[in-house]
Amino acid sequence: MRNYQTTDATLVSNYISGKESALETLILRHKQRIYSFIYSKVYDRDITEDIFQDTFIKVIKTLKRGKYNEEGKFLPWVMRISHNLVIDYFRKNNRMPKFDNSSDFDIFSVLSDNSLNAESAIIKSQVESDVRRLIEELPEDQREVLLMRMYQDMSFKEISERTGVSINTALGRMRYALINMRKVIDKHNIILTN
Repeated sequence: MRNYQTTDATLVSNYISGKESALETLILRHKQRIYSFIYSKVYDRDITEDIFQDTFIKVIKTLKRGKYNEEGKFLPWVMRISHNLVIDYFRKNNRMPKFDNSSDFDIFSVLSDNSLNAESAIIKSQVESDVRRLIEELPEDQREVLLMRMYQDMSFKEISERTGVSINTALGRMRYALINMRKVIDKHNIILTN
């Protein structure tokens, strides 16, 4: 269990310096989240498995070449790789991603329109990616509440119980998370529409 206390950055460093088991730990740690993300876009286990493997082939090649410089942001970096491979898959196959609400709640799935063309789907996917990057910039306590609320569809009562804070504190963290995201969007003139 000691490996799960090791940071991703340390594991990446260990892998680069030749400790192969460090990569296995990283894959095990993040497999479920990455696999679920890919599956939520392609809805096919075989294709998901292929894209998942391709993701880690890219990760390994990048790490082996010494081109990794994500400053400890391993998971967002890997998610970006898998996201790009999903887009490549749809481009190659001229297929539209499918959306439904059966998996983890994704706010963008409710905005889905089956008449979207491939270009709109790619833009929409990029907006999703931009929002995820904004979320990664939030302080840990705010990010945790926002993810539980928006992506796990938890009530503030459930969030309060899970995090061990009062409902008011959970509400406050959600409010500040949204305020902070708006500030970053305004500061960088980010446009989140497609």
